[in-house]
Amino acid sequence: MRRTSRIIRIRRSPGTPAETTTPRARRAARTSAAVVAGVLAASLTACSGDDDGGTADGAGGTADETAATVTLPRLDGESLEVAAVWTGTEQANFKKVLAEFEKRTGAKVTFVPAQDPIINFLGSKIAGGAPPDVALLPQPGAIKQAVDKGWAKPLGAEATKELGENYSQGWQDIGKVGGKQYGVYYKAANKSLIWYNAQVFENAGAAEPKTWDELLTAAQTVYDSGVTPFSVGGADGWTLTDWFENVYLSQAGPEKYDQLAAHEIKWTDPSVKEALTTLAEIWGKADYVAGGPGGALQTEFPASVTQTFTGGDQPKAGMVYEGDFVQVNIGETKAKVGTDAKVFPFPAVGDSPPVVSGGDAAVILEDSKASQALATFLASPDAAGVQAKLGGYLSPNKNVPNTAYPNAVQQKMAKALIDAGDDFRFDMSDQAPQAFGGTPGKGEWKALQDFLKNPEDIAGTQARLEADAAAAYGD
Repeated sequence: MRRTSRIIRIRRSPGTPAETTTPRARRAARTSAAVVAGVLAASLTACSGDDDGGTADGAGGTADETAATVTLPRLDGESLEVAAVWTGTEQANFKKVLAEFEKRTGAKVTFVPAQDPIINFLGSKIAGGAPPDVALLPQPGAIKQAVDKGWAKPLGAEATKELGENYSQGWQDIGKVGGKQYGVYYKAANKSLIWYNAQVFENAGAAEPKTWDELLTAAQTVYDSGVTPFSVGGADGWTLTDWFENVYLSQAGPEKYDQLAAHEIKWTDPSVKEALTTLAEIWGKADYVAGGPGGALQTEFPASVTQTFTGGDQPKAGMVYEGDFVQVNIGETKAKVGTDAKVFPFPAVGDSPPVVSGGDAAVILEDSKASQALATFLASPDAAGVQAKLGGYLSPNKNVPNTAYPNAVQQKMAKALIDAGDDFRFDMSDQAPQAFGGTPGKGEWKALQDFLKNPEDIAGTQARLEADAAAAYGD
């Protein structure tokens, strides 16, 4: 889900929507960030040079990690549909979690592939009288929308109990609306990472950067060696919002980040101009982006990763920015995480490096004994342990054994996430109304795609962002 990375607090009272934070929480965030600041950077520095990329015994997981910790009812003859936007390996790995639920309960579970924006997808299903029983929602704003529309059903006592035993208060709170628990954050993401082709860096004599200026130096060094520095999955607008959020959080600071996330300040604010100007130092150099802006806008996220780790000494790019889940896509190449594919925290643009997190929450749409049992299972270490050992996944569940993760890189990122407790900053676009922060071809996604195409138009980009945000927030 990012991120010397700093993890910053979002703490809400039970009735506070996910889109807002209190001034007190913001002040607490700045204080607590200093305590957590070095955890992730130290972890990644240590694991980046770990050539075996595995656990101490060379294997990820033990028999104990699959032992049942939660009691589930027998559900023979029951059937469930679970919808999520996950595709490829991510979908295949989650289906293994569902298979374990089937094995323990006797229920039959069908995975329903959804499209972005998932709220629109669910709306069509509900209008047609065939909603899935459970949906994995990737934005706190989407959870609130589902509640406001009367689609989402509160979690029952067993699922709520499981959450209380396994999750920090912060991760519980972002699944609440109006004081009621609706979401189980099954999957988390550290979204403040830059992955690089180790052979490219070695050939070029490039070093891992800790600051933005050092990142620009590394990019020039890679470019001078004959390899394009960056791969950008611009066809998926969410990757561009993640770039912006990391730059903005580090440069403008957590209080401004909260204000912009809640639209308490406008997108025409000078802090947004400064962040876009900084982004243009990379996006504005066509030779720094694989395929140039046009090529990037036709490159979907999975391809942005795989093209960085294929092609021998001449891949299409030397680096790709995105979260811990990149490991799933690297796994589709011959590159080995920790040896061929290494990682460093998103460099500091301002005083401190950024840490941005994201996540996917299970929400019940059709209330039943079976759907409540699945929510309970997804809140347990049992479910997360199944997917953890498959790689490309982080759980905010604090009772998942660290040894469940398959390699040293993943283990250290998972430990940093859990050690942070309630100290994190959630993805800004995921906090926004979906019309602005989560819809392909619209709002922030489209404005930043247009900016990637024409990074000289900073004022125009700000104006479009503000107009779309004002409409989505109802200002």
